[in-house]
Amino acid sequence: MPITTAHPERPMKQRCAWAGTDPLYIRYHDTEWGVPVRDDTRLFELLILEGAQAGLSWITVLRKRESYREAYKGFDPKVVARFGARDVKRLLANEGIVRNRAKVESSIRNANAFLELAAAEGSFAKWLWRFVDGKPVQNRFRAQAQVPSESPLALAISKELKKRGFSFVGPTIVYAYLQAVGVVNDHLTSCFKGASTPERSGRSS
Repeated sequence: MPITTAHPERPMKQRCAWAGTDPLYIRYHDTEWGVPVRDDTRLFELLILEGAQAGLSWITVLRKRESYREAYKGFDPKVVARFGARDVKRLLANEGIVRNRAKVESSIRNANAFLELAAAEGSFAKWLWRFVDGKPVQNRFRAQAQVPSESPLALAISKELKKRGFSFVGPTIVYAYLQAVGVVNDHLTSCFKGASTPERSGRSS
């Protein structure tokens, strides 16, 4: 069942059940998840964070987000692409992020692939949003059990990313990414965010 919250001066809100009761998770659900993103820096940030999440819970990564932003220099792909062996060692010693060598090394390769794709296509955002003709996919699932873990769209994007040198971009990770950046809106019909949400271009707080 969707969770609800009440405020003396505000109407009760229904949310997707996965938002739970953690304030960080609720804020992410309310302000970011499913909101269209067309800014390359934010798209890169969420791509790296989704890859870091593999095998972990999303709330674990959210709690490390600020540490990631500091460690990854604001998620500027041009800076991350220049990371070398010393940076890998620095990141693996950073307790504030997921210290997995494969994920850390992948993030640097992905930064280079991200820049190459953006240069070839005008921007990463332009390339990504072409898959849906620039308009978010508005699903209307009534229960969490109906929400898939991947889709034909995610599979197609995953295959293309792999061809272009990206890693940690399997269809399940890509589908979660599409949900996170608003290419797909999977808020349940009972959730107050189930209707189309306004677009967001800048970085979240």
